[in-house]
Amino acid sequence: MTNTQATAIVDNGVNVEAILGAREALDATPEAAQFKWRVSSDWVNGTHTTTKINKFFGLGEEQDRGKEFAVDMDHPEVFASEDNAPTPVEVVLSGLAGCLSAGVATIAQNREIQLRSVRATIEGDMDLQGILGIDEDVRNGFGAIRVKFDIDADASDEDINALVAQSQKRSAVFDILTNPTNVFVEVN
Repeated sequence: MTNTQATAIVDNGVNVEAILGAREALDATPEAAQFKWRVSSDWVNGTHTTTKINKFFGLGEEQDRGKEFAVDMDHPEVFASEDNAPTPVEVVLSGLAGCLSAGVATIAQNREIQLRSVRATIEGDMDLQGILGIDEDVRNGFGAIRVKFDIDADASDEDINALVAQSQKRSAVFDILTNPTNVFVEVN
């Protein structure tokens, strides 16, 4: 190891000390680890909707970001729609990409691995015969999802593969997509 390598500071933009501190605090008070994420979605027109995101419950109380995020969703023209925004399934795939990539950055920071670039390319297979009611035996959702990472880092291929594996293991969105989740729908 050169002197430059020994003194280099790894900075992937992740405050690992704060994350580890939060982990320690939540380990001591598990009830504070119970979160409720919330969104509200309003129909705009046709297949276009706008989802608003701001408040959530966590750390034992309501949390207000002090700002609101909006996510528009629509469908492409080939579905007789106006293509004002990505489809809901593309937003799901982007959530997976964001969650896995954030995990890679966090774990790399904790393992003192400097990242230069991380690109996740995700592809999901879907047979529209299910959604359109053409074939009741075809599921409405994805049949398969493939994630490909291209990571440039000061690390061996083995270390990079370990980053991705740990990110996958800890990813909430990966878990949501790969394990059954109870979803309750009601009409007011």
